[in-house]
Amino acid sequence: MNKKQKKVLVRIIIAAVLMVALLLIPLEEGSILRFALFLIPYLVIGYDILKKAFKGIKNKQVFDENFLMAVATIGAMALGEYTEGVAVMLFYQIGELFQSYAIGKSRRNISALMDIRPDYANLKQNGELVQVDPDEVEIGSEIVVQPGEKIPIDGVVVDGSANLDTAALTGESVPRSAKIGDEVISGCINMSGVLTIRTTKEFGESTASKILDLVENASSKKSKPENFISKFARVYTPVVCYSALALAVLPPVVRLILGMNPLWTQWVYRALTFLVISCPCALVISIPLTFFAGIGGASHAGVLVKGSNYLDLLSKAKYVVMDKTGTLTEGVFQVTKIVPTDISDEELLEKTAKAEVFSNHPISKSLKEAYNKPIDASKVTDVQEVAGSGIKANVDGIEVAAGNEKLMNAMGLSVESVNEPGTVIHVAIAGNYKGYILISDKLKATSKDAIKSLKKSGVKKTVMLTGDSRQVADLVAADLGLDEVYSQLLPADKVTKVEELLGEKQSNEQLIFVGDGINDAPVLSRADIGVAMGALGSDAAIEAADIVLMDDDPKKIAKAIGIARKCMRIVYENIYFAIGIKVACLVLGAVGIANMWFAIFADVGVMVLAVLNAIRALRVKEV
Repeated sequence: MNKKQKKVLVRIIIAAVLMVALLLIPLEEGSILRFALFLIPYLVIGYDILKKAFKGIKNKQVFDENFLMAVATIGAMALGEYTEGVAVMLFYQIGELFQSYAIGKSRRNISALMDIRPDYANLKQNGELVQVDPDEVEIGSEIVVQPGEKIPIDGVVVDGSANLDTAALTGESVPRSAKIGDEVISGCINMSGVLTIRTTKEFGESTASKILDLVENASSKKSKPENFISKFARVYTPVVCYSALALAVLPPVVRLILGMNPLWTQWVYRALTFLVISCPCALVISIPLTFFAGIGGASHAGVLVKGSNYLDLLSKAKYVVMDKTGTLTEGVFQVTKIVPTDISDEELLEKTAKAEVFSNHPISKSLKEAYNKPIDASKVTDVQEVAGSGIKANVDGIEVAAGNEKLMNAMGLSVESVNEPGTVIHVAIAGNYKGYILISDKLKATSKDAIKSLKKSGVKKTVMLTGDSRQVADLVAADLGLDEVYSQLLPADKVTKVEELLGEKQSNEQLIFVGDGINDAPVLSRADIGVAMGALGSDAAIEAADIVLMDDDPKKIAKAIGIARKCMRIVYENIYFAIGIKVACLVLGAVGIANMWFAIFADVGVMVLAVLNAIRALRVKEV
């Protein structure tokens, strides 16, 4: 508990003790002494509510729960129902304390994620280490991260090796190793060894900063139920206030006209009971809290959701469309075969690796790793990347083209199809076909389980879109058990295919696209929900996506859907429960069956139960 919650708890205990003591002391009904004594616990427990109600009236924002509580309890005290007046305020504060604790629990879950924000960076300056603000570190600087410290900025390890704790980012407790040449991201904790890192981004563009920004802004994107509750509360509260006023005045006036005893006290008491029952706390508090808890629970599991509206959409996911490389496969390519024509293996590999020198694509990296010799980039000019086909460049003054069959055909070269699993890089030198290089990728360990989990969760169709060859795509799809596969697609073709699938689904169904590369950004934006692989994914994909999986595990897709469905189930449970109880109790209160004690349960009891139910969204089960 924080200090504020402890103060409220102390006030609750003092007020409860005073009220019980006064109930045990025999005091004359209606006496000023009895009123004065009961006024003490009433003010101890309710002075802040009265203060907020007065401020609301002063600021012309009258109709809120503070106003309802103030009117109801002041009315009860005026009617001589001192015990009820104090009890209503007491139990209302107990309910508020539960709410505060629940929100605090949710915030603490997210605050664990906020711990990824680094306090400083150890910057190398003139051979010495200087502690500076991470914002002051420029790209290309060398920083040192010692055991127990957080990596403050994304970069590449240039010296040392260590195990990294990535739990705050991914939700996984298994440490990851980092050695010279490895890319590391901010927010990880160095568990062993000293690392020297050359920064590749500014602090504001680093992974930790972007994650924090996503989580902090998540609450600004409201779901349909949240928007409904906000509108409902704005209309509902004035309506019940005027209804309570009508209940207090109209029946006595009618009785008076009919020559009967107006029973003013009885009807005013009913109206005050009606006000206490009508307080919309359970809805106004529990619905946003459920989404907040859902986002908090998801973030703790390494699934970053950019807004509660995406939880709403995700719960209706029936189509899951996925990219292949880096999403279902490791994206770690290796040269497995070199088949030259009128040229040596070494020369074919050399020309191809040099042509790819400026590319950061995984396939390009595998070619350079296989060549494993220094490349003079100044001798590689006129580099032209052909989207979805390959690359062209002048290498030592000779044109080299490396890519798929489409690229060769566009150059007027005919090539035979290669019936081997893997990515085939056809190579043309000086306009003549010179053979191909076979590069193989491997499936992620969890990909097969991920597809099974999606189908088990009720997803109607799993689809893979890839720019890879048909043979490779078909082999991967058959191995994973995918429903459909489309291969040899350009980025624009992927968008077209997603639009076709969007037209196929029903209006209450949602389509997810999962990708990791920069060429996936247009498709991520076009889908109902875009999911990006965050740990190794590109910045563009993360920016375009609505949900980010921090550890690149495709099994987390089913987990994210499960979290969303649980969250929405709790939301609707609370809506139906709160409204159902409220309506029943309002009717009972209006006809005089429900008294003020019953009203306390209808208000505070329902709120506490709804809040406790909302907290369940924090708990995330393993898929």
